[in-house]
Amino acid sequence: MVLDYIYHSGFGFEFNDVTIIIDYFKDSSETEKDKGIVHDYLLQKPGKLYVLCTHIHPDHFNPEILNWRKTRPDIIYIFSRDILVGGKTKENDAVYLDKGESYEDANLKVMACGSTDVGVSFLMHINGKSIFHAGDLNNWNWCDESTQEEIDEANNDFLKELDYIQKLSPAIDMVLFPVDPRQGSDYMKGDKQFVEHIKASVFVPMHFGENYSGGDAFKSFAERKGCRFITITHRGQRFDITI
Repeated sequence: MVLDYIYHSGFGFEFNDVTIIIDYFKDSSETEKDKGIVHDYLLQKPGKLYVLCTHIHPDHFNPEILNWRKTRPDIIYIFSRDILVGGKTKENDAVYLDKGESYEDANLKVMACGSTDVGVSFLMHINGKSIFHAGDLNNWNWCDESTQEEIDEANNDFLKELDYIQKLSPAIDMVLFPVDPRQGSDYMKGDKQFVEHIKASVFVPMHFGENYSGGDAFKSFAERKGCRFITITHRGQRFDITI
């Protein structure tokens, strides 16, 4: 498969006859709107096209993606239900999933897992492989500014969601997970807990904005846990990955 880094938490997954775009916020061009790997390549690629969104936050869901149907009427949209509840879409715009619900066809299975923020995370199965996109699931441990009670609550909430995912899939071929330096000095705590609880063959950092070095800082820990770590250095970067 080919993994495409679009921006922030937005990625593309390319298989022989299937393309998946998830959590599109903006395209990979840093200078021109609606230019980059999505508009110039992925939307033109033949085969089945799926567009997924984990939740309503504007850095994960851009309503402009619904306009893609004008040129690609075959798109299958799979969204977290909070996007519909929030009034951003209509019932017939997409398939909507809450935690515990799933979508499946001949090419793809998508299972909605939980989040410690709004919406869901997605566990996808395709070509016999598993891919997990966390959305905004994380141990949002703002240790430098939170009370101990708030830190403990965030930790407990996160561990409950990890237990849920672990029961579904104790090993996952590819994990895409927030590595967000804005959280402060203990910002990789959730990442460490994830790879300690669930065996990840490939780990992909996300949600770091333009802070590439901050996202890359988790590399050494992930590799000690047996993960292949994907180092992202720029928008539109493509990785040919065997999993």
